[in-house]
Amino acid sequence: MTRPQIQLPDDLYQRAKAFASEREISLAEITRRGLEIFLARFPEPGSAPKSWKLPAVRSGGVKVPLAELKALAHEDEESRQGR
Repeated sequence: MTRPQIQLPDDLYQRAKAFASEREISLAEITRRGLEIFLARFPEPGSAPKSWKLPAVRSGGVKVPLAELKALAHEDEESRQGR
């Protein structure tokens, strides 16, 4: 597993940390799942969709069902679009 260093706007970081804390999962797990959802939604042109499996959590913690994260992401997107 690669450990990248990323820069986030302060507001985004605080929102993500609060989201993670409320659900008792790590910021790293939210980032991994968010990237998986984003990349599944915007696949490379000409690539076939791949089946995705929830990665195993090696350090323990609480797993949040992918369907719940997708639903939250969908709700967030709709609220941003003013629906």
